Amino acid sequence: MSMNELERKVEELRELRRMSEELNAEIVELEDSIKAHMTATATDELHGQSFKITWKPVTTSRIDSKALKAEAPALWERFSKQTTTRRFIVA
Repeated sequence: MSMNELERKVEELRELRRMSEELNAEIVELEDSIKAHMTATATDELHGQSFKITWKPVTTSRIDSKALKAEAPALWERFSKQTTTRRFIVA
């Protein structure tokens, strides 16, 4: 790939990311509007002809790895697992 092609691809990538950020902001705005309606009507489920929306509390349990490392470092070390990833950054 030539430098000119690479420059064009990077510019296209930047433009698409900008557009994606704008779309995500619009999505969040619409979701917040629907959530506000659901809060105002005290419902956690909405139904229409072409949709069903649920917005319910979900409880999960996770290990607090920072607290575990502080309280039981040997146990933390025994069960910790390292992973390696590659980060793609365009600056």
